[in-house]
Amino acid sequence: MSAVILALAAGAVIGLALGALGGGGSVLAVPALIYLLGFSPVGATTASLVIVTLTSVTALVAHARDGHVRWRTGLLFAAAGIGPAMLGGALASSVPAAVLTAAFAVVAGVAAVRMLRSRPAADGAVTVRPGRAAAAGAGLGAVTGVLGVGGGFLAVPALVGVLGMRMRNAVGTSLLVITVNSLAALSMRAGTVESLDWAVVGPFIAAAILGAWDGKRLSAKVSGHMLQRIFAVVLLAVAAFMLVDALR
Repeated sequence: MSAVILALAAGAVIGLALGALGGGGSVLAVPALIYLLGFSPVGATTASLVIVTLTSVTALVAHARDGHVRWRTGLLFAAAGIGPAMLGGALASSVPAAVLTAAFAVVAGVAAVRMLRSRPAADGAVTVRPGRAAAAGAGLGAVTGVLGVGGGFLAVPALVGVLGMRMRNAVGTSLLVITVNSLAALSMRAGTVESLDWAVVGPFIAAAILGAWDGKRLSAKVSGHMLQRIFAVVLLAVAAFMLVDALR
């Protein structure tokens, strides 16, 4: 099967995840780029940031139209994570490939377990504690920079479990966090973007953007609790696969 066809298929799945779940795109994009398309771990994390940034902006617009983005909380998260994301992006190239893969798997697994154990918040107003939001945002930024992920697969559990936000609002708000964190991390990897295989990355991005719109429509038909469980199960499966591979 040609690389372009694989890129289109993988891009569609990643876009669907971002649009429906508000995260999971990069946690799926990185292994797809490594195992399906032959990218190195560092190249895959850089390409993932490009793909996820553009796809997240598309999905963010769709969720914002429905009023599911909590801008104040999202911007606080994002602002706290910009510095750590840039620092992590600068340090990423010095991390050994096996360590990068193993760390990615562990972080994804921890986030999945937290999602499975937390309960969706009840409808109503959410009280946001600035200290908690800033601390969580800084942690997400650091992970984004080093691992090349947008942070949505951690932002959603944090918004739901730590700040008590409803799942559907957490999905929309996390897209704002992903966009800002990814741009910050990408700014520290600007010199490596030109070396990407754009014949593969381009179709990947196009399919992901189209998939994000389908994901948004899916999120309107599936309950927040079900989305949360699907999200967690996907993360666990990917984490287990990558950890086994890293430990070989």
